[in-house]
Amino acid sequence: MKYIKFLIFAITGAMFVSCDTDEFLNPLPDSAIVADSFFQSDDDVQAAIIGIYDAVQGVNENTESSSIRFNRGVQLEYLLTEHRSDNTRSKTLEGSRADFHRYIVEPDNVQSEDYYQSMYEIIFRANNVLAYVDNADASNLNRYTAEAKFLRAYAYFNLVRLYGDVPLVTRVAGSDEKELLFTRVAVETVYAQIVADLQEGVTHLSSGHKARASKAAAQSLLAKVYLTQPTPNYSGARQLCEDVINSGEFSLESNFSDVFYNELNDEIIFAVQYLEGNPDESQGFSSEFTSYSRQGRQDGLNIVNPNLAEDFIAYGGNRSAASYAAFGDDANLPVPEDAEVIKFLPFGSDISDTNLPTYGDAPSNAGNDWIILRYSDVLLMHAEAIMAGGDSADSSAIDSFMEVRVRAGFDPVGDRPAVLTTNLLLLERRVELAFENHRFFDLLRLGVAHDVLGAHATLKGYTSYNIRRLLLPIPSREINLSDGLLTQNPQ
Repeated sequence: MKYIKFLIFAITGAMFVSCDTDEFLNPLPDSAIVADSFFQSDDDVQAAIIGIYDAVQGVNENTESSSIRFNRGVQLEYLLTEHRSDNTRSKTLEGSRADFHRYIVEPDNVQSEDYYQSMYEIIFRANNVLAYVDNADASNLNRYTAEAKFLRAYAYFNLVRLYGDVPLVTRVAGSDEKELLFTRVAVETVYAQIVADLQEGVTHLSSGHKARASKAAAQSLLAKVYLTQPTPNYSGARQLCEDVINSGEFSLESNFSDVFYNELNDEIIFAVQYLEGNPDESQGFSSEFTSYSRQGRQDGLNIVNPNLAEDFIAYGGNRSAASYAAFGDDANLPVPEDAEVIKFLPFGSDISDTNLPTYGDAPSNAGNDWIILRYSDVLLMHAEAIMAGGDSADSSAIDSFMEVRVRAGFDPVGDRPAVLTTNLLLLERRVELAFENHRFFDLLRLGVAHDVLGAHATLKGYTSYNIRRLLLPIPSREINLSDGLLTQNPQ
């Protein structure tokens, strides 16, 4: 992260010197052989924790040789989430990235494989920290433990929502322990571990951090877990959201664009930081979210679907101009067909009228932070928790819903609904959080994914869609490494 960049290289080199590239990508944790000699002090443990964040951040693929495969961390997540919702798509039909929006991802898809491995890289680094955390100062022991567990829970939450049953590894394991490393565990059991890990975060993490785990981040993520788990805990989610709301630590930015370009602002609860112009600490997804100017290596990714543009026109308010833009002939259409994401323009570029953004000298080395949790999400989760799976006229739910709407320019009285419905909540979450990788998970959590995405697939002619496609296939490379222990999702 921006204030701790150079510690990462030391910990990565020390802990993974015994592993070749292939082992690093699929981190069978025999790196623990050298970890024992590395963890000697509180500083060593803290450096190792920073190494977990580096795994979340991932490697910018635009700065590495295309012949070498690295963990990209969250930098590919939009493909597995936004592209598999009705929000966005690839401009081109070529290449494995275009498989996501057409629901034809196969077990050998390289981006899905990379993401799966990236999440386990986070998990195994966290487990290494937990194995040696006793070498930290006693005063930091609980906090370091909770921080590592928060990051492990974050990774497992992503995996269980995207792949279903997954191997649950909560300790350092040798590469010969294949049953532990490759046996899939029921979703309910994975969620129980996620909850336990995050509860430690709520108890032991402190306030004030935005680029590292905090008490509020643990509360917010646990609230989302409670809403998502097979048997939702609505009352628990409501209480956690109210704890964040009542803490006074967070507020909505008055200018929606500032959420993304005034980084670590009052609305941010947890974000992954990047450093612009630095090949080792930058990100490349900002430049890929283009088509008209083709700043990235692709022909355009995360291109806005017309039905999302229609929702922005009807429900977006002042967020629309800060969320997407159309250029060229597309700018003259009532509803653009190929609009582009502008929430994460490289270097905070500005758009005036229909002029192209000024992307800077090296847009593929962008420094835009990736926001994982922000306050408007908590307000909308608060409303969702009160709704408890149905419609609600509860004033507290509607108050939280309207706080987000009013920031977007809507009238606090005239636009206030008498009853908050699931459809209204989904629409609000869609335009508020578009391109932030929430839509697919929102549809799943609120029980409408198959209906919405089935209709979307029919409209777009994506004939490969079926309800089984809501889960991604387990990467075939993992199955091969498991010697048959790891089973595949139905296809």
